[in-house]
Amino acid sequence: MSLPADGREHRPRHVENSSYEDFAGARLGALLRYATVLTCDPHQADDIVGEVMVRVSGRWRRISAMEQPEAYVKRMILNEFLSVRRRWGRVVPMSHEQLDIRAAAVDPLTARQERDELIRRVAALPPRQRAVIVLRYFEGHTYDEIAELMGSRASTVRAQASTALAKLRLEAEVR
Repeated sequence: MSLPADGREHRPRHVENSSYEDFAGARLGALLRYATVLTCDPHQADDIVGEVMVRVSGRWRRISAMEQPEAYVKRMILNEFLSVRRRWGRVVPMSHEQLDIRAAAVDPLTARQERDELIRRVAALPPRQRAVIVLRYFEGHTYDEIAELMGSRASTVRAQASTALAKLRLEAEVR
């Protein structure tokens, strides 16, 4: 598969003819990575994606008929993450090794330490601020798209992003 000029993988927007098994087989890895970035915990990410995929399997006919079924499933994962955070409380941030980030063949120690520190700081953000940061900078959504996904106004999303970025900058300066 060739990548478009923007470097993003091209995915069909409408997958009505694909089965649930085809969708899960093709997109499960990406959904797990997305959930891992949201939760900073691969075990919790696995639980959330598993829970969501069970619900998706029962509703696949309706979901597959949507224009963007993967976006719908990601929203289900986001909603489950936010509701789990309310139920379970704080999650211990994960280390670089747990994230299983694969960089170049040789990853300098300082880059790893900086990445670990950033992961810890992002994990310390409140759930909605973390979700905004992940959706904006990991998923590449606009503020309007994030607002729609989170059921809020774009101005609220911009304020949450601004507050989260300010916290991340302040923590970076303090250290």
